[in-house]
Amino acid sequence: MAALSRDQITTFLRGISLRQVRLGTGVILFAYLVSHFLNHALGNISLEALATGVYLHMSFWQFLPVTILFYAACLVHTALGIWALYERRQFRWKAIEPLQLALGLSVPMLIIAHIVGVRLGQTLYGHEKLYPQVLFLYWIWAPWRIWMMLAVMTIAWVHGCIGLYLWLRMRAFYKRAAPFLLAAAVLIPTLSMLGFYQSGRMVIDNDSVEWRAETQSQRQIGTQAEAQALERITDYFLFGYFGLIGIALVARGVRAINERRRGMISLSYGNGRTVRVPKGLSVLEASLRNNVPHASVCGGRARCSTCRIRIIGDCSALPEPSQREAFVLSRVGTADPSIRLACQLRPPSDLSFFQLFLPHTSADGHESHPTRIGQERYLVSLFVDMRGSTKLAEKRLPFDTVFIVNRFLGAVSQAVLASGGMPNQFVGDGMLALFGLSTSRQEACRQALHAAAMIAANIDELNKFLEHDLREPIRFGIGINGGEVIVGDIGYRDHMVFTALGDAVNVAARLQDMTKSLACEVVISDEVRATAGLAADALPQHEVEIRGRNEPMIVRSVTDARMLPALANEEQSAAA
Repeated sequence: MAALSRDQITTFLRGISLRQVRLGTGVILFAYLVSHFLNHALGNISLEALATGVYLHMSFWQFLPVTILFYAACLVHTALGIWALYERRQFRWKAIEPLQLALGLSVPMLIIAHIVGVRLGQTLYGHEKLYPQVLFLYWIWAPWRIWMMLAVMTIAWVHGCIGLYLWLRMRAFYKRAAPFLLAAAVLIPTLSMLGFYQSGRMVIDNDSVEWRAETQSQRQIGTQAEAQALERITDYFLFGYFGLIGIALVARGVRAINERRRGMISLSYGNGRTVRVPKGLSVLEASLRNNVPHASVCGGRARCSTCRIRIIGDCSALPEPSQREAFVLSRVGTADPSIRLACQLRPPSDLSFFQLFLPHTSADGHESHPTRIGQERYLVSLFVDMRGSTKLAEKRLPFDTVFIVNRFLGAVSQAVLASGGMPNQFVGDGMLALFGLSTSRQEACRQALHAAAMIAANIDELNKFLEHDLREPIRFGIGINGGEVIVGDIGYRDHMVFTALGDAVNVAARLQDMTKSLACEVVISDEVRATAGLAADALPQHEVEIRGRNEPMIVRSVTDARMLPALANEEQSAAA
């Protein structure tokens, strides 16, 4: 167990790169931003509500461990933003990525005066600048700062939302969560700015000699000398920040000159296309610089493997994969040294390769649907097969046989669609259906069981409709299994189909075959039964050997598929 834990920790650490650190620190800063914006929104109620909100806000964020984590995240995220400016050799990505970088780099220069005036003033001089003091400064003493505050609120929020979008867009739940995330992305800053405006109007209405004496004392806002000292500190921070950005830009230029001095290399794409690029570019950056289509769903962040290439010839002279690249390649199950990530590989000499994924993803709309390229996720596979179709065809005209098989597949497909699943592959007189593309695991398992019952009911109706033409009723077998699979487009050029690949799908087909030996209509994996919420004693249990698997598997048999809804309803009633 200890060894397993060490392996898990090692695997986790291997998956961490500078991008993951930047993402983690960005999430911390965005959480602070949300908290601060919600506090601003209380200005729509009253100044007293603002005071209560800021007390709760400060109680959490000024708790020492949280404070250390927050300011460490600020420094690390800012430093990694400057590093990203230096590191990025190619800016021909989507406009959203350089926009995010530019917005992120502009936030510190806009917010530093506020941070120094409020937080550092409190630390150095004991100032108590809360909402009354800050709002007085913005709305009465220096109104021009209002526009700067609104600008930095907008810029910081948009920067954070872009980062979250680029992170979450490939997650399985994103499609369902997107409308709610969009609503929050619009409502939170809108309410915050309205609260800022309303509280500013309240301060203007309350302004009087007595109010100023109560809220603008030297103890609260400091002396003129202290204000000048804080302004000088702000200037030093700005000079230092601009200096770091300048150093990054100069370093970029020096690097470009050195790369050209070290010479150019040729990249051959295996299709007759060859480009010349300076040493130091990644293969993906070289493709983008020379307008060569190259698949990359994550935008070159090493969060996917769609930019994979296979090296042609000797690959011993190539640099070793980075920690992050090795992690991604291990996730896709390849130990072949000739398989590399184009976004991470920076070849030092001429290189020949070919791309493993079709590069025309944006042209056919796949880029907006990352699962079309390939995504690992949990699905429930239902495999159904028509019994005796060969015997059925022996004494019938071919067109009659096709008619009956199509009616069978139509009845099955209607049941799957009505239950929330997706008919996927049609193999002769059998069909694979998928559940869970847009639902939870539990719901997917329940949908698959409901679909099995509806299939039985639909086949009964079909048998009645064809009873005058059938010597014996149509029978069927169903196998249901759940597990992690890879979903995406499989095929070649214009012959691409969306499907699922993985052991879980193969097992579903094996379970369907077992309905013959177990003399039942449906065989369900015990994992699907448990996830759907059926009791352990609800169905007969069998321990079976699965071809291609080393260990036996626990399955449940269902003699009559029509009984499944009653079992599910009993469990729901018991739970209620």
